[in-house]
Amino acid sequence: METLLIVDDDLSLLESLRMHFEDIEHDGSPRYQVVTATSAAQALRLAQEAMPSVVILDMKLPDRTGLDIIEEMKSLCGDARIILVTAFHDMETTIRAMKAGAFDYIHKPFPDLAALDIVVARALEYRQLSRRAATVNVETTAARLGDIVGNSPLIQQLVKEIGKVAGSRATVLINGESGTGKELIARVIHNYSYDEPKPFIGINCSAIVDTLLESELFGHEKGAFTGANAVKPGKFEVAEDGTIFLDEIGDMSLMLQSKLLRVLQEREFERVGGVKRIKLRARVIAATHRHLSDEVTSGRFREDLYQRLKVITLQIPPLRERREDIPLLVHHLLERINEKVHKRVTRVPPEVLAHLTRLPWRGNVRELENVLTRAVVLAPGEVLLSENLPALEPLLPEPGANGHPAGPNGHPTGPTLPNFMVAPIDDPSRIPTLEEAERMLIELTLTVTKGHKGKTCQILGISRPTLERKLQKYGVRQDSQA
Repeated sequence: METLLIVDDDLSLLESLRMHFEDIEHDGSPRYQVVTATSAAQALRLAQEAMPSVVILDMKLPDRTGLDIIEEMKSLCGDARIILVTAFHDMETTIRAMKAGAFDYIHKPFPDLAALDIVVARALEYRQLSRRAATVNVETTAARLGDIVGNSPLIQQLVKEIGKVAGSRATVLINGESGTGKELIARVIHNYSYDEPKPFIGINCSAIVDTLLESELFGHEKGAFTGANAVKPGKFEVAEDGTIFLDEIGDMSLMLQSKLLRVLQEREFERVGGVKRIKLRARVIAATHRHLSDEVTSGRFREDLYQRLKVITLQIPPLRERREDIPLLVHHLLERINEKVHKRVTRVPPEVLAHLTRLPWRGNVRELENVLTRAVVLAPGEVLLSENLPALEPLLPEPGANGHPAGPNGHPTGPTLPNFMVAPIDDPSRIPTLEEAERMLIELTLTVTKGHKGKTCQILGISRPTLERKLQKYGVRQDSQA
């Protein structure tokens, strides 16, 4: 029987959790053996005595914090999985906890105990898997978190993944639409990867013509080409043992992709026009708004390079998929914008915040910042006004807006819209459920785009992984993988 150690100074919660996890199974035996502690000192003693498989550890204890004792706890009870619990949403602590080796980091009050059951079961599963595989120790580092803002589940999960990635030197591929903050995430990974300052060198692969990009990346020798009047170290060399960030790598030419692949394989490179081989010491983080798997299929990106880059993949959610973070982002961005334009717009009426939350945000956080900047500049006082914001778009496209001419009834011709979209419904029983309406809208959009998933995502305002999940959920036929 697996043993759980639960550590919390809330006696009523502690007893409730003990009774829940000791609940009797169908065969008459308790699910787990449970031991409890109310302080860090007692927890460390019981960890050594009981050798628990999973530790549910509260962050705030009377004598020490849960974060303070993670390392000691791990040394005392071996491969136990530690689940940190806190009543506060502290993003920096989340990263520190994951880097220190916590299996998960969850918040009180729990949504329901069934959710906690799932986390514990997953921790036990990973513990069993880890016994059959080599483990990697992650050292704690202290560094600045940056400007990641949000408490949504998607952002919390991303922060946890960053915490795990930061302790590794593996290549990272960051996927995300334009404006989601790919460079910000790369900088946070960099900041948390080193105990002391190291160079962070970024280059936008789409902003430099192909003939100059090779020189920018690898440097050149004097006389290598017309205008090369002196030796110039490239970005890979200047990065030393820090981080080289290759933004929009999906726009790199096939010729340079081939050279980059060789560099990643051999961990060496030469300057343009040179013969001396220089060691690659930097960690490589790449980012793109493109779906590289689609680019590989179309022949625009090398599959072997794609496999090299996606050792670790992070997906940044678009803003429209985490709308609950918009109020926090508005507050954060207003502080920065006010300082930049020398104004003090600090009050946001509830109806203005609701307006901002309902906008489509195709340009993501970058678009939100631009919209707020304009509104701040135009605001006559301290209040943000809705009249200075973009108008809300109609839920449905206007006649002819999908590229088809308007028909006799005023609606676009072409693919037939479901009846509930174009005709009044007198019988409430004919109104589809939300899931039925969503499925019909996805099928309609796939018909309009002739099965092109990239265009379907753009029209519906969702990410590619979200579309794939919904296609699988509704059992929608997938005739095209474009």
